[in-house]
Parts: sequence; C-alpha cells; structure tokens
Amino acid sequence: MGEYSKAVELYEKSLKIKEISLPPTHPDLATAYNNIGGVYYNMGEYSKALPLLEKALGIWRMSLPPTHPNIQTAMDNIEEVKEKL
Repeated sequence: MGEYSKAVELYEKSLKIKEISLPPTHPDLATAYNNIGGVYYNMGEYSKALPLLEKALGIWRMSLPPTHPNIQTAMDNIEEVKEKL
C-alpha cells in the first residue's frame, strides 16, 4: 500500500493503450479515468481527481444505460471530491 505514484504511472500507461485501441466513448476508457481519479483522491490531490472522475462520468453517461450503477457511483465520487476542495 501507499505506492500511489507507481499506480498512477501504470494506470496512465494502460489509459494510453486504451485511447489508441478503443473508441472515445468506450466504457473501459471511463474505468481507466475513474481509476486514475481514485488514486489521486487517495493521495489527497482532489483538484487532479475531479476532472478525471468527471470525464469518466461523461463517458459512462454516453455508453451505459442511465440506471447503470457506475453512473451513480461516479456522481457520488464527484460529490465527495467537491466536498474536499
């Protein structure tokens, strides 16, 4: 635990691969953005986490049904980050 910078590095490498190989509204891209945002949240870097979580939410809203649990979870996470800012 606590190797957040390494986690961000690996998640960003994964994101770059996904951005090349997937369409821009693919839910796996949203998951990648969400994961990086979650690491930044855990690091206390809320201003870095927020745009990533918002990007994930936007993609999920375009690619998933409106009742999908990822959408509500993302909205909750965004709200939590905003409370920390």
